[in-house]
Amino acid sequence: MTVTGVTDPVIREMSAGDADRWDAFVDAEPEATFFHRAGWKRVLEEGLGHRAHFLFAERDGEVDGVLPLGRIRSRLFGDSLISLPFCVRAGVVGRSEEVRSALERSACELADRLGVDHLELRQERPRNPGWPTQSERYVNFRRRLDPDPDANLKAIPRKQRAMVRKGMEAGLEGVIDDDLERFYPLYAESVRNLGTPVFPKRYLQKLREVFGDDCEVLTIEHRGRPISSVLSFYFRDEVLPYYGGGGPGAREYKANDFMYWDLMRRATERGYGVFDFGRSKRDTGSYKFKKHWGFEPEPLHYEYHLVKARDVPDVSPANPRYRLFVDGWKRLPLPVSRVLGPMIARNLG
Repeated sequence: MTVTGVTDPVIREMSAGDADRWDAFVDAEPEATFFHRAGWKRVLEEGLGHRAHFLFAERDGEVDGVLPLGRIRSRLFGDSLISLPFCVRAGVVGRSEEVRSALERSACELADRLGVDHLELRQERPRNPGWPTQSERYVNFRRRLDPDPDANLKAIPRKQRAMVRKGMEAGLEGVIDDDLERFYPLYAESVRNLGTPVFPKRYLQKLREVFGDDCEVLTIEHRGRPISSVLSFYFRDEVLPYYGGGGPGAREYKANDFMYWDLMRRATERGYGVFDFGRSKRDTGSYKFKKHWGFEPEPLHYEYHLVKARDVPDVSPANPRYRLFVDGWKRLPLPVSRVLGPMIARNLG
């Protein structure tokens, strides 16, 4: 389907038959990320029930740029078009400024035509100086790895390295799991304790189904008992731990600290060169945790084209509007949080 009347380049929506060409472009473009992969369209639509609009620019039969978008319609959190819901950064990528601008114009036209509250472009670099932005709120943490695992261990600041060593001394062991059966209960309990609704299990299963070996689960055991687990993505030479958590015993044995070290060690031994610790909001607990590992924050640039909304949205748990909800959610019985959580989390893009 043609989205605009632009003739050079032509902007279209990706169909199932375009997925291989789309991914070939993403694999070849240095600015593209794991979150630009075509498989996210299936994840959003089949795993969470959201409509996706994956725009791409085509010139002379070749893909010249991409901009994946997903729409979330929520009574609680509004109607938004985002690049890309549940992803850290999937802003516009193109081989020329002409292509990038054409894709952004098409995204704005699509947002206007759909009548959403706002369009949110999650960019790694600022592109639209006249747009409202949340550049001061979100950061990403990533660092190159040394080929020598011992050098990476020594690069962790002393206090944090001591936490990793306590996990080693406790006899913790990492195991690659073939499914989510041990991961999901640990993850669900961990996010409940933080006051956050858990994702539907089918969403996480869809990630595994769509991305195959590029989506892997590492579980940490103490004497054979699983106490923490993390689901990670692999892309080019990067490993991206994305969803993780621990259950009872994780704090006592420093299992989460050991888990991220074990993931880093394994990635190094398999030849990966970058550890992407992911997104955090400034001055939150996860922000401080990653700083303790010696990672430096890199700003993310979330830019907004407002359609019906008057202001930039704020669905952060730190928003006083949600404070009572977060505090109450932490006290929910775990089985109740696992029933109610997926109905809410699918809209927390």
